[in-house]
Amino acid sequence: MIDPAARVHASAELEDGVTVGAGSAIWQRAQVRTGARIGRECVIGRDAFIDRGVEIGDRVKIQNAALVYNGVTVADGVFIGPGAILTNDRYPRSITAEGELARADDWEVTPIRLEHGSSIGAGAIVVAGCDVGPFAMVGAGAVVTRTVPGHALVAGSPAKRIGWVCACGDRLMDSEGHPAPAEIGRYTTDPELTCARCGRHYAYERTGDTLREATP
Repeated sequence: MIDPAARVHASAELEDGVTVGAGSAIWQRAQVRTGARIGRECVIGRDAFIDRGVEIGDRVKIQNAALVYNGVTVADGVFIGPGAILTNDRYPRSITAEGELARADDWEVTPIRLEHGSSIGAGAIVVAGCDVGPFAMVGAGAVVTRTVPGHALVAGSPAKRIGWVCACGDRLMDSEGHPAPAEIGRYTTDPELTCARCGRHYAYERTGDTLREATP
């Protein structure tokens, strides 16, 4: 069902059984396959591909030419940059061991979940089975090969944590005013991280290897 308050460009291709929420916009040549669900106030950019059965929350931005394959779940407030790719097959083959063309029953979808407020940078690749935690940020061009904890800033190939980010997107600072380091040992004695832009405070939690917002 396409909500009457949604905007769908005439060149976009939406298969039967697609749901699009109120206030969402789908732009030129985007393709949305059957069973996909797009929430409210989303933006789906030009040439984006949303595979069958993909679940997308509210206020999600999927930029031009991003590819989101079957098995991906996108929570509210997620950003997916231009040209980013979210895969679904850990061991891809075109053919079976017997040389026949591989069919849907010949492989198993390995899902990905992008949690609330997370961001995937331009051209980044998230390998099947790797979730991205709340408000985490994946740098442009990164290749994510393991799950990313909440608020982590990761970059490179394979992606490694290089710091921490606030809910507002800025890099968090340690108690001395320097960019908070990725190494977790120092947070045993000095767990506080702060955002210079919005003033939020966080504390490192060893359980889950993540951050929680704290009262200053």
